[in-house]
Amino acid sequence: MKIILVAVYLFCSILGMVLMKKGGNAGSVAIDNGNVGLTINAISFIGLLFYVISFLLYTKVVTTFDLSYISPLITGVSQILILIASWGFLKETISKQGIIGAIIIIIGIIVMNLKK
Repeated sequence: MKIILVAVYLFCSILGMVLMKKGGNAGSVAIDNGNVGLTINAISFIGLLFYVISFLLYTKVVTTFDLSYISPLITGVSQILILIASWGFLKETISKQGIIGAIIIIIGIIVMNLKK
């Protein structure tokens, strides 16, 4: 069950970021005569919702696992997934440094999980 929690967190976090980037709209806030208005396009709004959900899941993840273990792990995995998602869905290019960085992250995750 714990692994599902982490997987759902990662899914929501990555999807939220990709959709906010895809929407390409940071939104705007206007105040007029005491009324506050917020405008954001639908894709960015859905991305924002997924990102808020991921934040709520993150609070559950860090209270469920040892923080010194889970924080570096999910940060590393999310960086690799963002790299892949931005390449696959946003058609961004992956540099040599990005590939080398991903390899270093994977090595770090493996070293962290070696038994003493």
